[in-house]
Amino acid sequence: MKTPPFLALSITAAIALSSGAAFAESDGETLFNKKCGTCHSLEQGVHKVGPSLAGIIGRRAGGTNFANYKALQGASFTWNLENINEWIADPKKFIGKPTAMTVKVKKDDERAAIIAYITGKDN
Repeated sequence: MKTPPFLALSITAAIALSSGAAFAESDGETLFNKKCGTCHSLEQGVHKVGPSLAGIIGRRAGGTNFANYKALQGASFTWNLENINEWIADPKKFIGKPTAMTVKVKKDDERAAIIAYITGKDN
């Protein structure tokens, strides 16, 4: 978690909200399905290999009823645009220990498109 908070949030918001963003919402959906959808759903309470991401912004990390995932149990933060951006960039680096989530989304514009897609869903 070394990215200055304001900078990371500003970059993510600018990319996600820009009308000239490299990825449209449909691309966010495609990226989500390709990189996240195998393990996560966007349906409230519908868990797959990983917990549902429905309503993730504003939710306490590890706060779902998904008992199989241990890496974020006891976490003391709430998901927001900044930390979800850092999480999907490199989950192990973000929490400082191994995690079952092995996917890393390295490209800023891809992370922004995924975040815009999952936060724009009516969860």
